[in-house]
Amino acid sequence: MNMGISTSSSDPGNGESLRSPLLSPAKQPPAEQEKLLVDDMLHKYCGEFGPWQLRHFVLTSLAWALEAFHTMVMIFADREPEYSCLGQGCDPGEKTVCGLEPGSWAWTGGDGSSTVSQWGLFCEEKYKVGLVQALFFFGCMIGAGVFGHLSDSRLGRKGSLTVVCMMNAVFGCLTAFSPNYSTYVLLRMLTGFSTGGVGLCAFVLATEPVGPSKRGAAGMSTFYFFSTGIALLSGIAYIFQTWRALYIASSIPSILFLLIILPFLPESPRWYLVRGNLNEAMKIMRAIAKSNGRHLPDGVVLMLDDEQENDASNDKQNFKEELATKEAVTGSVIDVIKSPLTRIRLFLAVTINFLCSVVYYGISLNVVNLQTNLYLNVLVNAVAEMPAFTITAVLLDKLGRKPMTIGTLWFSGFFCLLGSLVKNNGIWKIVRMICGVMGIFGVAGTYNLLFIYTTELFPTVVRNAALGCATQAAQLGAILAPFVVVLGGWLPFAVFAACGIIGGLFAFYLPETLNKPLYDTMAGMKEGEGVV
Repeated sequence: MNMGISTSSSDPGNGESLRSPLLSPAKQPPAEQEKLLVDDMLHKYCGEFGPWQLRHFVLTSLAWALEAFHTMVMIFADREPEYSCLGQGCDPGEKTVCGLEPGSWAWTGGDGSSTVSQWGLFCEEKYKVGLVQALFFFGCMIGAGVFGHLSDSRLGRKGSLTVVCMMNAVFGCLTAFSPNYSTYVLLRMLTGFSTGGVGLCAFVLATEPVGPSKRGAAGMSTFYFFSTGIALLSGIAYIFQTWRALYIASSIPSILFLLIILPFLPESPRWYLVRGNLNEAMKIMRAIAKSNGRHLPDGVVLMLDDEQENDASNDKQNFKEELATKEAVTGSVIDVIKSPLTRIRLFLAVTINFLCSVVYYGISLNVVNLQTNLYLNVLVNAVAEMPAFTITAVLLDKLGRKPMTIGTLWFSGFFCLLGSLVKNNGIWKIVRMICGVMGIFGVAGTYNLLFIYTTELFPTVVRNAALGCATQAAQLGAILAPFVVVLGGWLPFAVFAACGIIGGLFAFYLPETLNKPLYDTMAGMKEGEGVV
């Protein structure tokens, strides 16, 4: 018996068997996962537009005011100042100084009041003012494409916004110290390059964490910040009457935005997801849920829309392993052009944005021709756009993107056509002015909703690249608009009317995106749209 016990104790395997239960316990099944798209997770668990989205949206959209500062500052810095007569050979009734004898007049406020008085950009040299404006928008066009790509790829939405705001602050301040016209032109073009990326990066970063049912209204609201920026700029320009001081004053807000606001803004969870960083995407989604007073269960995980068809085969994969092995999905404008579905959408979006921009910037420049107080003109122009944003935002989710695009373009086109038919004398001056106000009222709504519409037409992997192309087209329209205004008489209104009406016709060929999901990948969009 002792030998038996000794034998048993000397066999480690036998000892283990004595302590082991007769039946092995059943293996615990892995915790069940629930894979959801970003929109579905926002709707079901996190909240579509709660305190988190509101704070994020407001702080991010402040960048639009910065864009307004750097874009519209040229109205005041490059203005032709008033003059005063010093002696004989000067007629105070003359509208310009071109026919006055040299030395018989002087600029009110001195040579430093604007770039026109600083470098003699009037009469035969007046074209140089238009050249500066055109090259600024040319820089915007290039910058929109560059930063549209970078924000979809390496830099991300927040990284790109940080870079462009930093460049704006630096170039804006340097512009104030321009020793000559050539340097001024170069610095304004560089400022345009960075400004071109501000709006699109801020728009996408602000709206991507918003749920589908609230995204339209939120996107429309971004332009309030742009109009508010223009209104504030008119006050800043009234305080800082010299162009050098004005450039510094309008650049300081970009520095404050970089130091005070940007460090506290998170990156877009959608960008993290398509870049394969599921851990960071889930951290942001949990932060959204917590801030909104909602609960996001541990077993819920994000997925891309092209993963839905493979969802069943992926259910067995361990949750932590999936977080670690997620692969990045990338895309570019080339992918947009290769696909017939997105190629036609890109063509239409680019064309409509171009036509809309010609009307918007053209009518905006025509308002300056009212020959009244410049600061008041800019303020009224900015305030006039706000009702358009409100009405468009209210109707956008009721009527849809497509009908609103067509309707606002044709509304603007109709009043521009009417403005081209009336004379510019007597009471008809007031009629033409009203036509211009109504025209910009309509096109401001179009300009606003086109950002939302273009955003929803393309998947996440190429969204900013496509939006960058549309923005580039809009900047090209902005470059051409001043040359249309120079035509004078009834022709500018006729051109604006044609652009509005033709733009509405092109919009007929766009698909409706109301209440449709924001697709993440090209494959997901093709599957969702039923394209083989």
